[in-house]
Amino acid sequence: MAEESYPSPGHNTRQVTDDEHELLASRFSDDGVYGDPTDTQVVTAGTGLSVNVRADVAASVRGHGWYSGSTAVSVALSANISSQARIDWIVLRLDRSDWTVRVGVVGGTPGSGAPALTQQTGTTGVYEIPLAQARILGGASSVTVTRAEQYVGTRVRPCTSTTRNPRPRLGEQCFETDTGTMRIWTGTAWKLVFDDTGDIEINSLITPVWSIGVTPVIERRNGIVCLRLGSFRREQSSLAGSSESRLPAQIPVAFQHRSRDQYALAYIEGVSIGRITIYSKASDKPGQVWLVQKPTIDRGDYVLTMSGPSWVVD
Repeated sequence: MAEESYPSPGHNTRQVTDDEHELLASRFSDDGVYGDPTDTQVVTAGTGLSVNVRADVAASVRGHGWYSGSTAVSVALSANISSQARIDWIVLRLDRSDWTVRVGVVGGTPGSGAPALTQQTGTTGVYEIPLAQARILGGASSVTVTRAEQYVGTRVRPCTSTTRNPRPRLGEQCFETDTGTMRIWTGTAWKLVFDDTGDIEINSLITPVWSIGVTPVIERRNGIVCLRLGSFRREQSSLAGSSESRLPAQIPVAFQHRSRDQYALAYIEGVSIGRITIYSKASDKPGQVWLVQKPTIDRGDYVLTMSGPSWVVD
């Protein structure tokens, strides 16, 4: 068979068959209900052995649209004459015998849990997606409904850090081309999913009293900052044990913790230990790195810092 494309003037006078439409449209939209789990559940228990599908619900199954109508739909379930509980699926079913999507029931077997859904592809058969589970006790005259709607997803939207969608949907994702950052909308805020800055040198020679032996570097990946402070050498007069000293490293603003100072240990030449404070964005020394709580450090002594302090920034 030769290649084909459609719709086009040369293909069936621009007419598209049902199976061609499914093949074309099944990836235009994910299978599922339009909305999200914060919406009112689609299926609830009805009177006796029945469930109700609420009004004004829209969905898509393999590219075929479905609408529940302006009034609730009642769906009858069969009686359970067994002594064991039975679980039925309430589904949306595309039936290719007439290419319609309707609410359907997949009856379970008492004592065997929920049955399997049928998802046949091709030009015949049925394709089912879940809406809810209905549990019927042995001999019961009512049902218990557990919601299980499958929802249509949202795509990843390219943007910049200043042009995110001002009215995002729950679960919507965006990729910021100017920052290389991916974020997801939680319903209240854009939360970071992925970023990777690579190693960034943060040596800041703010004073001649220290030289850098091993360059300090910082990296942020997926909202977690990892710091390697490296090593420093005392170049001028001795530093008294009671005095603090700022080291030649500066944490960039985007890498600073919003409110909590961070701490690290350092080995000081002469078999001694010192403490390092990395100040938060909320402090009066944002991003500065200070050597504190230590012995006297003589000229020429090295301060070898602990590698690996980390903290969350997003």
